[in-house]
Amino acid sequence: MDLATEWRLQAGPGEATGAARSDFHDFVAARSAALFRGAFVLTGNREAAEDLVQETLERACRKWRTIAAKDAPDAYVRRIMVNLANDRWRRFRRTVPYGDLGDPAAPGDEYGRVDSRDQLVRALQLLPMRTRTVVVLRYFHDLSDAQIAADLGIRPGTVRSQLARGIEHLRSRFPAFSGPSPEQPPEGTR
Repeated sequence: MDLATEWRLQAGPGEATGAARSDFHDFVAARSAALFRGAFVLTGNREAAEDLVQETLERACRKWRTIAAKDAPDAYVRRIMVNLANDRWRRFRRTVPYGDLGDPAAPGDEYGRVDSRDQLVRALQLLPMRTRTVVVLRYFHDLSDAQIAADLGIRPGTVRSQLARGIEHLRSRFPAFSGPSPEQPPEGTR
């Protein structure tokens, strides 16, 4: 049964499903790219990330009226995605050796920057799932310690310790990137 049929069956007589459906479509249009980026970093694989986002949105669609009534539907959907990623990780727990991550990219080397990004995603895959989740929520979704703690149901102190361990591990994998950050580029030159 497709989601549209299921949506109609769940709707009681007289309910305005059109508005709820358009709200969900608006949410998907606005947030699917960010959800995909987070899913890609959590899974390390484009196909798995697409599947994770699809499954997340499918579950969110089933309960959209409840989710939309919450104060932060984005946080609720993000929590669904993190839980699904954790479930997948437990189910398919295997370690894939990635070997040496290579040399960092030279300044101005666009291909090297792509390689560095790929190396970062691979290094993130070596982190334990909870640590990886905390790092992704902090640096890819720009959430505060309190928001991450609320999303994951843990204490803010645990968030900070997991974040410190994750960053320490990543810095050990990328010693050239551990130094002070270079000067930020001017606005609009991304």
